[in-house]
Amino acid sequence: MGRTYFVEETIGQYLSDLSTKLKPYVTGLLIGQCSLQRDYVIRAVRTPPKEEQKEDNISLSKLASIDEEWITAHASQVSRMLPGGLLVLGVFIIATPELSKDCQNALRKLIFSVEKSLTKRRLWKPAEEEVSDRAALQICSATKKVVCRTYDVQDPKSSAKPADWKYQSALSASWLALYCTVNVNIHIPLLATSPNHDLEKNTKNGLNRWSKQIEDSVFLINGQVKDDDTELLEGQKKLRGNTQSSTQFSDVKVLTQLSQGSSHRSTATVQVCSGSINLKGAVKCRAYIHNNKPKVKEAIQALKRDIINTLSDRCEILFEDLIINEGPHKKNFEREYHVLPQRLFVPVAGSTVMLSDYKFGDEATGEIQERFVEMLDQSVQAEDIHIAEEMNT
Repeated sequence: MGRTYFVEETIGQYLSDLSTKLKPYVTGLLIGQCSLQRDYVIRAVRTPPKEEQKEDNISLSKLASIDEEWITAHASQVSRMLPGGLLVLGVFIIATPELSKDCQNALRKLIFSVEKSLTKRRLWKPAEEEVSDRAALQICSATKKVVCRTYDVQDPKSSAKPADWKYQSALSASWLALYCTVNVNIHIPLLATSPNHDLEKNTKNGLNRWSKQIEDSVFLINGQVKDDDTELLEGQKKLRGNTQSSTQFSDVKVLTQLSQGSSHRSTATVQVCSGSINLKGAVKCRAYIHNNKPKVKEAIQALKRDIINTLSDRCEILFEDLIINEGPHKKNFEREYHVLPQRLFVPVAGSTVMLSDYKFGDEATGEIQERFVEMLDQSVQAEDIHIAEEMNT
């Protein structure tokens, strides 16, 4: 039995529109959520054209010319814009009939290189029972025929398995949202022995330790500790006769453990340090979960990942910004304050789900709007951009 993908109906129209514009082919990403029973695709996003393609309007006639690195970089940027519960679920190609026989090989390569790139950046480990199948969608631009297959990204020798691709209207119109605010105060020592004060590497190591604390935290949903395998909505009254989809929000509190229990022997280590990094502030986190009897553990896992991702993504964005503005060789290690970018959210039409992004204080609204068009092929009104946080350092 192959997997079944339930797909937001508007994606069918989006892919159809793309197929009329393309030269010989177009590639893109599928965004959604995996669950053990079924998978959901709520967005498809075409790969943005490279500058030289815009200028010269190159007609690329062979799939061999697919720029794997460019597509993988796009996937990394897009994954930063996804709140908890959403991920890059697969890759699509819309191609002319002449190219169809080469499509599966191209899709297979892309799926594995995208997954490798995304895994490298993650600070959390996948759960044992996690779905590791990713979708490879092929559409013929002439006949509009859709072929969906999956590859198991945990198995490098994985071969294609057939999958069902089913459109459904208002797929994520009543998904459940979980919100929490996490107060962060992370102290990361910089060892005197670490070469060149490699700030980025040290920060990542410190975040790694902190992420394990988040993984071990206790999560209270609407003030209660709930058993992992209970249904998230258990005990909540359903509204009768209400055809309007009521958005369900859950307020979550995160309790991190102050110290390990007496069963853990604690050994102190003395290390010579030449400085330290402190990350301080309150971060707003969100996760979205499908409404097909979701389990508590699915919801908490999605929220944990959002907490960990939002902090590590911001640090990554800050270091990229510092390298662009100050160059990689800055060695002035006086006390410095850098403001991490603030988180913002943007609604998805016809859905309770919101997408996320980050802005520096001096960044104009127009730049954020441009980024949404480039990365997610979505135009955003200035009044729809919700900045969720105060400044954090």
